[in-house]
Amino acid sequence: MNIILMGPPGAGKGTQAKLLEQTRGLKQLSTGDMLRAEIAAQSPLGQKVKAIMDSGALVSDEIMIEMISARIDQPDCAKGFILDGFPRTVIQAQALDVMLHQKGKDLNAVIQLSVDENALLARIEKRVAEGGTIRADDNAETLKKRLEAYRAQTAPILPYYEGKGMLQTVDGMAGIDAVTAKISGILDGEEAAA
Repeated sequence: MNIILMGPPGAGKGTQAKLLEQTRGLKQLSTGDMLRAEIAAQSPLGQKVKAIMDSGALVSDEIMIEMISARIDQPDCAKGFILDGFPRTVIQAQALDVMLHQKGKDLNAVIQLSVDENALLARIEKRVAEGGTIRADDNAETLKKRLEAYRAQTAPILPYYEGKGMLQTVDGMAGIDAVTAKISGILDGEEAAA
């Protein structure tokens, strides 16, 4: 079972990915974590990535696909994977499709967690007001910028997956258990269809 979780920052992708890891044995693949791991391992790919990042440039789509390709061949991805943070563009989505097809694998589902952006902002502001535990970048201004970036860069790939009949939307504003149940229903339907 290979899936992509999509949605703006704060939609609950990380929470749902962890639950899928626990209940289905899938492996969450965060491209940021993968880049850091390659650099830390000082692999040939990691050395290439470090040089690119040290120069301030963006890692190319080709390198990202190469890295994901190598990562999904690892034993912990045998039951499948959850991509979080990739793809971010239609070109990346197309390259991912080609790479997976060459490996005899396919995506089973692309699940978008839809959220009310105003409610997300209100959540952050409430957490700050209550003095709750928050990350350093967990504030309304940063969230607004991250939401704008998501709308500009990532949201345009939703029609790509919709056109392929793969996009499923789940109400990310529902409670965690309700979101988990809805995602499970989608994945169980995909397994039955496979």
